[in-house]
Amino acid sequence: MSEQKRILVSPSILAADFAALGAAAQRAEAAGADMLHVDVMDGQFVPNISFGQDMVRALKAYTSLPLDVHLMITDADSKAQRFAEAGADIVTFHVEAALHTHRVLSNLRRAGCRAGVALNPATPLETLSYILPDVDMVLIMTVNPGFGGQTYIPAMFDKIKTLRRWIDAGGYNVDIEVDGGVTLENAHLFSDAGANVLVGGTCIFKADDMARAVRALKKGAGR
Repeated sequence: MSEQKRILVSPSILAADFAALGAAAQRAEAAGADMLHVDVMDGQFVPNISFGQDMVRALKAYTSLPLDVHLMITDADSKAQRFAEAGADIVTFHVEAALHTHRVLSNLRRAGCRAGVALNPATPLETLSYILPDVDMVLIMTVNPGFGGQTYIPAMFDKIKTLRRWIDAGGYNVDIEVDGGVTLENAHLFSDAGANVLVGGTCIFKADDMARAVRALKKGAGR
């Protein structure tokens, strides 16, 4: 394996107080987060409903953190670019929700945004075979998407390890992000497998000391 990239922490604002999301974004920035994870759910691709592009646009006014927007929506082909135009710095969409993946990636880049793809736990890595050179980040869902606070699926560690081997073998500059079940106690398991971007929800926003939680994630994962 090539030298591991530095660990980045992306707090999920889905775990914050919905009545004070601007303040939550500022707290995450002050705590030393590297980006801000924004889960967009439409009630169709996943059961829950959360934010839209107007929320992304609003958050942009409160923080200088890169907005890491994860689209859990149907019809990524027609909707993904709207989030780039709203101010997202990286947009990750599900390969399960796109008919023309290359086109979506190209449209995001033309909109001045980094482009990523996400895979549900049961989706095989082979769906990346022809697009891996064209993405900036791959988000491995370590739980079934739609709800926070779930326990990770252990089989996803092998999936992360395999993806890291593919990236290293191809010499690609691609981040591996993990979302689901990340805690201060298990962060090292994900980084040891090859992930370098950790999404944390309750373990950060519900912590008594958010800055200490962010530091603990980075220290544990970077051991």
